[in-house]
Amino acid sequence: MSDAVRLPAGVTVLERGWLSSNNVVFTIGATAVVDTGYVAHSEQTVALVRRELDGRPLERIVNTHLHSDHCGGNAALQSAYPSARLMIPPGQADAVAAWDEDALTYRATGQECARFTFDDVLVPGRSIALGESEWEIHSAPGHDPHSVILFEPRHRLLISADALWANGFGVVFPELEGVAAFEEVAATLDLIEALDPESVIPGHGSPFQGGDRIREALDRARSRLASFVADPRRHASHGVKVLIKFRMLEWQSARFDDLMSWAESMPYTQLVRSRFFPELALRGWLDSVAAELVKSGALARDDAMIYNI
Repeated sequence: MSDAVRLPAGVTVLERGWLSSNNVVFTIGATAVVDTGYVAHSEQTVALVRRELDGRPLERIVNTHLHSDHCGGNAALQSAYPSARLMIPPGQADAVAAWDEDALTYRATGQECARFTFDDVLVPGRSIALGESEWEIHSAPGHDPHSVILFEPRHRLLISADALWANGFGVVFPELEGVAAFEEVAATLDLIEALDPESVIPGHGSPFQGGDRIREALDRARSRLASFVADPRRHASHGVKVLIKFRMLEWQSARFDDLMSWAESMPYTQLVRSRFFPELALRGWLDSVAAELVKSGALARDDAMIYNI
């Protein structure tokens, strides 16, 4: 939880590591949790939410989007709080109802998520009661085509999910699949600027506050986006690095050959290599990606093992 950012009464940010998204817990008024972390941490998520609610019932579980690090705790929270209503963005409602792990991209990206059900959808242009306030629902495509962000105009507080972090934004997954989405990222950044938030709760990393800090974050995000537009191969390589790092955040350590075997079998890795690096053999390319992660200090490696840092 960040003490540096002033939040309205009854709003708590549980700042998680990068494997699990931040949880925003509303403890007075309409009690709720926005985003629920990764499935491997679901028991911890339930314990943290119980601590914050301190005996109060949980009324709503809300997901900004359905990447596994934002909804992996859904099922556990539904089990702990059976009367809580779960709300998701509308774009993947059919995929959740059928539990289509291909449409939800869990299988393609080598991620895991316990099956959950939903009660309602978050319709952009409408609002939702969270805590003691009404929050505007805004469509925020780019990182994920179905993502939403939530804005509370009275306190000018934004839950930005993976559309804006202090130092960037989430991988633009549609671009890896061959679907143009960089312009959508730009439009979402423009939307955030137009909302003119005073405080931002990102999906990952510490909340930040103040016009100067938010403008700086937007500038950094736009600069990063421009570099990806100029060199889509750079973004593609970045996307695969993120997926490998995400796996190592869960494993912490592994035999290097086991990590490479996992990466070779992942459909997204095969897709990215064939679309952006067709001249390279899959294993050789993955070896070079892992070497770049080690060189940058994101991972460490000895002869047979690789480690998260």
